[in-house]
Amino acid sequence: MKTSTPRVTLYGSRRCPHCRATKTLLQRLKIPFREFDVERNHRAMIEFQRQGGRGVPLVKIGRQTLQGFDARRLKGLLRKAGFDA
Repeated sequence: MKTSTPRVTLYGSRRCPHCRATKTLLQRLKIPFREFDVERNHRAMIEFQRQGGRGVPLVKIGRQTLQGFDARRLKGLLRKAGFDA
């Protein structure tokens, strides 16, 4: 991993199966991330919308954004950002 890896943020909701799959994958890969529930946290919802969120999950990896759950693409973005994925 690079010395200054970008921050990973997951915007989701607890009822979303794709959000749970994304969270599980990040945990399995031992990727540190922040998680925000856009249904329960108004400030998170505003930031989610500011990031262009249309549906959950939305993953921010530095300046890169992944909308929805796509394990292959998520791993690719993580590797590109310097994570061991």
